Amino acid sequence: MFTMIRPALSLLLLMTLITGIAYPLFVTGVAQIAFPEQANGSLIHDADGKVRGSRLIAQDFTGDAWFHPRPSAGAFATVASGASNFSPSNPALAARVIDDAGKLQVPGQGPVPLALLSTSGSGLDPHLPPAAIAYQLARVATARNLPLSTLQQLLDSHIERPLVGPPVVNVLALNMALENL
Repeated sequence: MFTMIRPALSLLLLMTLITGIAYPLFVTGVAQIAFPEQANGSLIHDADGKVRGSRLIAQDFTGDAWFHPRPSAGAFATVASGASNFSPSNPALAARVIDDAGKLQVPGQGPVPLALLSTSGSGLDPHLPPAAIAYQLARVATARNLPLSTLQQLLDSHIERPLVGPPVVNVLALNMALENL
């Protein structure tokens, strides 16, 4: 019996060392050399070098002076990321969307864009379509006493065009640029 247990334990130890220590260290080393920014969280720093957030995770901005991201089912917490899993017929979803639409409605601008009312699958998507940002331009311009054309230029300079999919705007990067105006 010992003749069977010893090779099994030896193999278990060897595979633990290879797959649990050597391989993760190798992959981490390659990632740090080849893609250091992405391997360290795609962090965004302000002018003082302080970390303000990640390009990959939405942050909640409140107040009329900021561009707002899409809602988060997990309150922008990375641990509780995910969708609410409410079906379209769920009264709680309808109540939340109606409440959010009432808060975000800008008189004379038509209906609130769907991207500002619906959560993403992860609940942490930092991007919005340019139309959803454009809908907020008048509110932010009024709150900051800035000309609408200045904010439109800021929006235009922050539109990202990925290889696949429609153009998007990173709300954190846009708000950091807004702060620097």
